[in-house]
Amino acid sequence: MAKPNKKGPTKTVDICCSKCKTVLFKYRKGGKGALVKCFKERIVKDFTIEPATCPKCGGIFARDTLIRGTPAFKIIGGKAIMK
Repeated sequence: MAKPNKKGPTKTVDICCSKCKTVLFKYRKGGKGALVKCFKERIVKDFTIEPATCPKCGGIFARDTLIRGTPAFKIIGGKAIMK
């Protein structure tokens, strides 16, 4: 399969913890669909201290994985929301 476009979309969204509403990172998301995965190369600003863990409540919101050969976070259902 083809790799995702590195430059990606220009629209940025805030990814927040659904439990405590803390901003986790700013992400260049394309399309109108639900938040399923976040490619690491599209993250503009990362506010987390540990990868895939909320800095405020300590909840794990994603799993570290490879999607189409590219490092990404696979979001656990309902743990993170976008604004």
